[in-house]
Amino acid sequence: MALTATIHKAELTVSDLDRDYYATHNLTVALHPSETESRMMLRLMAFALNAHQDLSFTRGLSSTEEPDLWQREPDQTLAHWIELGMPDEKRLRKACGLARRVTVYVYGQRSPQVWWEGMRDKVRRFGNLRIVHVAPASEAALAGYCQRAMQLQAMIQDGQLWFGDTAGSTEVGLATWYAGDKS
Repeated sequence: MALTATIHKAELTVSDLDRDYYATHNLTVALHPSETESRMMLRLMAFALNAHQDLSFTRGLSSTEEPDLWQREPDQTLAHWIELGMPDEKRLRKACGLARRVTVYVYGQRSPQVWWEGMRDKVRRFGNLRIVHVAPASEAALAGYCQRAMQLQAMIQDGQLWFGDTAGSTEVGLATWYAGDKS
């Protein structure tokens, strides 16, 4: 018997002082059977950092053709491709060719640095790519907020993210490893 996704509901209030974006999003997030709660919370973090009325979750791990999140223009062209993990050069090339902007959130204990050392020279040609590393301690802290029903807040100011719920918040450690778009 095939395992099914676990559905989580999140009310995510985003206060992005850097972009002057303030909104509450009622989100339904499917936790894929092969996905950890930590990774699902990283998807919510990525949503908060890039919040937009047209940003949405995709089929994610269920589809190799789609990123974790994307923002589509009214004419259905891709404005922003958002991916979690350590994609190969071919996938990055595809994403950069399809979307105006591409953001990759790299996470994990040891392998992100090894992945980056192998990719650094290969990605320099992608002017619309941004690679952000999530600190392992932040990844673990985000997992602590996972519930089946969540009321979450995200505040972004001066490039720094505070993420939490009604009981408290965590400063999320993010480091930009590559920003070809400079925007």
